[in-house]
Amino acid sequence: MNIEQLFENNRNWIQSKLKSDDQYFEKLASGQQPKILYIGCSDSRVTAEEIIGLEPGEAFIHRNVANLVNNVDLNVMSVINYALDHLKVDHVVVCGHYNCGGVKAAMQSADLGILNPWLRNIRDVYRMHMDELNAISDEGKRYDRLVELNVEEQCFNVLKTAAVQRGVRERGVTVHGWVFDLRTGELIDQKIDFQTKLDKIREIFRLD
Repeated sequence: MNIEQLFENNRNWIQSKLKSDDQYFEKLASGQQPKILYIGCSDSRVTAEEIIGLEPGEAFIHRNVANLVNNVDLNVMSVINYALDHLKVDHVVVCGHYNCGGVKAAMQSADLGILNPWLRNIRDVYRMHMDELNAISDEGKRYDRLVELNVEEQCFNVLKTAAVQRGVRERGVTVHGWVFDLRTGELIDQKIDFQTKLDKIREIFRLD
């Protein structure tokens, strides 16, 4: 890759934006009012704004390996807090994707160094759903199902946070679990009943 080409791409992008709106960057610099917090995977093939058709400023975005919401990860916890309490987003989306390298790596019997404690979160998802997953004989379909279950469990983790619980109570914030299919380009809504899940965990995790 020619790094200088990236700067040329930037200059071309600036001109294209100014051509359609000569105040584009003035508006962009004036502040952000996103309505969506998007938590996705760091995979280079899954570009958040592009796959959901949004422009800069329309979504607050956090990405990490395998789209995890880990309560001891100060990065994702800070993002959730800022998005809910300060930006006042209305929707929280956890988006995984099929063919996720993090999910596949978690299922390998290998010492992956610093990745071990991170990927253990996915192994725990497998442990919780072991009977269902082991009953799937096709390895590819088993990985696909683990991607879906991981999204569901991360939505649970989102709902355990005080900021999200406040948002649900005060202004009807909703939580969504999506999966992006790299093989077709389709974005799939897992149709997770977040309210039922919130009701299930409130006895133990209620913080509001």
